Amino acid sequence: MFIIYAKGWRRSNNTQTVQSVQVVDSGFDGVPYTYLRGACLARMDLLPDLDGRVALVTGAARGLGREFALALADCGADVAVHYNTSDKSARETAADIRELGVDAQAFSADVTDPTLVEDLFSAIEDELGTVNVLINNVGDFEPVHWETVEWSRWREVTATNYEATVLCSRRALAPMREAGWGRIINIGYASADKGLVSPKNFPYFVAKTGVLMFTRMLAADTQADNITVNAVSPYVIESSDEFPEEAPRGRWATYDDLIAPTLFFCSDAASYLSGENIEVDGGWLPETV
Repeated sequence: MFIIYAKGWRRSNNTQTVQSVQVVDSGFDGVPYTYLRGACLARMDLLPDLDGRVALVTGAARGLGREFALALADCGADVAVHYNTSDKSARETAADIRELGVDAQAFSADVTDPTLVEDLFSAIEDELGTVNVLINNVGDFEPVHWETVEWSRWREVTATNYEATVLCSRRALAPMREAGWGRIINIGYASADKGLVSPKNFPYFVAKTGVLMFTRMLAADTQADNITVNAVSPYVIESSDEFPEEAPRGRWATYDDLIAPTLFFCSDAASYLSGENIEVDGGWLPETV
């Protein structure tokens, strides 16, 4: 059996163009595999076929959220590009997505407000259709000592990371259940599953721990609905505001490093995986954070 990795691909006319392909022998003989030559991949089961699906990515105007949105569009999904204040960037992202041959619209909302979350989903349903894939990406960050965090800022960090995840997931569930298919991917943090905390950035750690607990609970609660709920948890990515002294494997995580497990969780190959958390940390084994 061979495992195939593709990097840097863009969808065009029902094929996927890849910049590089690596084929790894798993050690099992007699199992059929796909051999790739050149730069055109007609079919890869580990990548999702999202034709006819609608994806919502929160915080998708820039950075990692934008890259998630583009990757889902590459797989055929129409994309709702959520933003709060970055109107120009969100509209540029939506325009770039439409260049890939799918539909995309920018939608503004404060996803920590239940009423505005309802309005957001209603607008998406009117413009694009029912949300089938939800990427809960949005979340603030406050890397200072917990005693110096203004209480309003503390609430923003916990609300955007945890409460927004809960509110968007709760609103997405009923239409996903009615459709009989859904994928929810929450963005965690690589040490949150271990219960590791620090006086610096403490509200963020608390919120991400809650996100992972919510992920496991919701996975158990949707077992009969053909909905999967999983988490992807980075340590430090290339666009982070702050960097520790040493990077695992000599580099920080790239956007592609996080896109790969996210797309896998959206695929049919991952239909039995739910409540899982993939830590994208390069093998980081922290004693403290």
